[in-house]
Amino acid sequence: MARTKEFDPDAALQSALELFWERGYEATSLTDLVEHLGIARASLYATFGSKRELYLKALERYGEQSDTRIVEELSQPGPALPAVRTLLRRFADEATCDDLRRGCFVTNTAVELAAHDPAAARRVGESWQGLETALVSALMRARAQGELPAGRDPVALARMLMVLMQGMRVVGKADPGPGRLRDAAAQALSLLD
Repeated sequence: MARTKEFDPDAALQSALELFWERGYEATSLTDLVEHLGIARASLYATFGSKRELYLKALERYGEQSDTRIVEELSQPGPALPAVRTLLRRFADEATCDDLRRGCFVTNTAVELAAHDPAAARRVGESWQGLETALVSALMRARAQGELPAGRDPVALARMLMVLMQGMRVVGKADPGPGRLRDAAAQALSLLD
C-alpha cells in the first residue's frame, strides 16, 4: 500500500518559493529547505527532485503568478497607455518600498544563475519575453487608438520599458531610495507622450 503524503506539495512549493526569493539559490541549503518546509529530506526529494529542480519549479510558479497578473493588467479593454503607465510606476514603487530588498525572483535568478544554468536562463528569458510581448501588444493598441504618436515604435518602446523595469528591480535591491527610480520611471513615461 502506497503511503499518502503528509504535507501539501502546493503549500510546500509556495514556501520554498518564498525562501529562495528571500535568500537566493546558493544561500539556501537543503537543510534550510527541510526546516522551512517542515518536511523530511526524503519527502522533498521524492516530491520535487533535487534542490535545483525545486528552485526551477518555484521560479516557474513565481512566473505564473507574476506574469499572469501583468498580462491581465495590460490587456484590459479601453485605453492602453494608462495600464502601461501604472505598471511602470508600480515597478518603481515596489522596488522603492521593498523593505526586505527581495527584488524580483526572475531578475534575481538572471543575476545569480542565468550565466551558467541554461534551464534558469530559459525560464528568465520566457518571463521577460512574456512581459515584452504584453507591453508590445498594449503599445500597439495604444497607437491604434491614437494614444501613442504614430511615429513611435511599440516594439522598441516595449523593449526599453522591459529592460528599465528589470533594472529598477536590481537598483532597488542595492539602493531603494525613491528619487532615482521614480526619476527613471518619469523619463521613460515621457517617451510615451
